[in-house]
Amino acid sequence: MTRVFSGIRPSGRLHLGNYLGAIKNWITLQEKHDCIYAIVDYHAITTPFSPEELRENVREVALDYLAVGLDPKRATLIVQSQVPEHVELGWIFQSISPVSWFERVPTYKEKIVQHPEYVNLGLLAYPALMAADILIYKADLVPVGEDQLPHIELTNMIARRFNRMFASPSRHSERSEESRGSRDGILRRSTPQDDSTGFFPPVKAELTHGARIMSLKDPKKKMSKTGDEGVALSDSSDEVRQKIKTAVTDSGREIKSGNDKPALTNLLTIYSEVSGLPISKLEKQYAGKGYAEFKAGLAEAVVKFLEPIQKRRRELEKKKGYVEEVLDAGSKKARPIAQKTLEEVKKKMGLT
Repeated sequence: MTRVFSGIRPSGRLHLGNYLGAIKNWITLQEKHDCIYAIVDYHAITTPFSPEELRENVREVALDYLAVGLDPKRATLIVQSQVPEHVELGWIFQSISPVSWFERVPTYKEKIVQHPEYVNLGLLAYPALMAADILIYKADLVPVGEDQLPHIELTNMIARRFNRMFASPSRHSERSEESRGSRDGILRRSTPQDDSTGFFPPVKAELTHGARIMSLKDPKKKMSKTGDEGVALSDSSDEVRQKIKTAVTDSGREIKSGNDKPALTNLLTIYSEVSGLPISKLEKQYAGKGYAEFKAGLAEAVVKFLEPIQKRRRELEKKKGYVEEVLDAGSKKARPIAQKTLEEVKKKMGLT
């Protein structure tokens, strides 16, 4: 059975963009694959955080996972920090990978701009931990958005490097070549090698089929878990209405999507996703009507869409200790897989 891995940072409550762009696909995948879905809290500490909020956010994300339909009977739900093998393998990957690989990752530069006061080594090296998250389970498939493709490419580069250095039949000659090789330690190979039979198999990116939902305040950015830029899955009806009411729009009064109308395109996309109506039908429905009426309709569609999710969430919150039991059971199921991989890695590297 194909093994799937994916995870979300607990940097805030999950929002519509998380669900429509990612988790909706996870629910489909859990029906036919061996899925491991993580709350990646070690990744969350690479940007500013408080211990109290982080602890609460982990539980909130777990509740959202369960409320939207991730089933612990079909998928393994884990908290990253409860499976310490992730970090140990991440350190190993950092130790064999050139710094230049990480400096080229687009999100590193983006995070520096977002948090210039919090530039740390973990921010640079976290793609190695991301690779470890995936490869510790030898996952075959990772559902991602297009903006995450560089991370999957880097994961495969790290996997191939490990295979060549420690798991290839010709690894001894390669080590000799490396000792004579390049200044940054990248192996210079005259002939490319097929790594499909290596210790770490190639990881395939599964581009998510959901909509790409953007910020309500800046349609050029993805919807965020912070502030009023996104609609949280747990927002009250009044909060939803207020956020939609104050969402930015484009110039003019026509309710129409297009490259020149990024804000309206985003709002129409959200409306279409939560109502099931095509954008073209919504454009006709609101032809000649103003933004106020359009936003009011959108807000009510979002409220209606969230009702069953929030009902399920309230039911789960009443089950004292249930969320903790699910996460504990997930860790106990995942750890033996992670431990086996790590033991094999260390053996190949001479660390045992």
